[in-house]
Amino acid sequence: MTDPGPLFTGRSVSKDGAGSSETYGADGIFSFYNNLNVNTYWAKTSTPGLTGDDISHQVELDYNADRYAVQAKRLVVGGDFNPEVGFLRRTDFDRRFGLFRFSPRSSLAAVRKWSYQGLVAYILDRGGVLETRETQASFGAEFENSDRVDLAYTENYELLEAPFRIASGVTIPVGGYSFRNVQASYTLGQTRRLGGRLSVEHGSFFSGDKMTVGFSRGRLELTPQFSLEPGVSYNRVDLPEGRFTTNLWTTRTTYMVNPLMFVSALIQYNSSNDSVGTNVRLRWEYQPGSELFVVYNEARDTLAPQRFPELENRAFIVKINRLFRF
Repeated sequence: MTDPGPLFTGRSVSKDGAGSSETYGADGIFSFYNNLNVNTYWAKTSTPGLTGDDISHQVELDYNADRYAVQAKRLVVGGDFNPEVGFLRRTDFDRRFGLFRFSPRSSLAAVRKWSYQGLVAYILDRGGVLETRETQASFGAEFENSDRVDLAYTENYELLEAPFRIASGVTIPVGGYSFRNVQASYTLGQTRRLGGRLSVEHGSFFSGDKMTVGFSRGRLELTPQFSLEPGVSYNRVDLPEGRFTTNLWTTRTTYMVNPLMFVSALIQYNSSNDSVGTNVRLRWEYQPGSELFVVYNEARDTLAPQRFPELENRAFIVKINRLFRF
């Protein structure tokens, strides 16, 4: 099965006011058998004053079967690639990613399946300079009650081309840093009333050490329609440049009005920037493949002198899409 198509966006006046700006290209998803997919695209922008490295492309191969999995991906974004109608996190990079997984069934009564996995990821700039590298080896076991335990060993490399202010009064100097850590986690299965993932991580971090304890992907089903999703992360970092701790608390509440409509609310507190964020969202699938979204976002500063945290930004968004079949 294939799903290719062209794409084009344009602005009559670019953001700098120097003429029009266009983006054009093509993408495609190619599926073979039940488990093999190839996802690819090629795009180019035309912006006044940016006529050099203005191309982006991706090729991704994904084979995901029960016993084996292989993923390979390359994503390139040129330094002058400038899609002004859209969102782009960063430019001037070449990301390469590879993963292999072997998941045999277990002969033990309590264990459903073992999992052995390795991955490697590189990010280079367009000049070929290594900016980020991650290699990881992991082992996991999935139990018959749907719980899961995982162990992972990771080695990282990060190049800082400018001083990195990681916390108040703590700045990491320019340089290349190699560090490694070990993580253990236990995930409660979705069949339980309370689900979630408890993890502990310890190892080196830039020029020092870091320990992280967290509970993520939590889910407490109060009724078949109403659920809570709590999460917390505690990080203690000890660097020659200084010591600090950060905490991240999240709670999401979801109410299923019916199988085609739900309302959810997320509240998040981040101690690293002393902010509280709120996200409220309504999703309604008014016909198969067609959806209406109503979203409200708000961020507040908890260090403001006022009794109630000071408003930093607010957004109200309505999005509707319609699927047409031919």
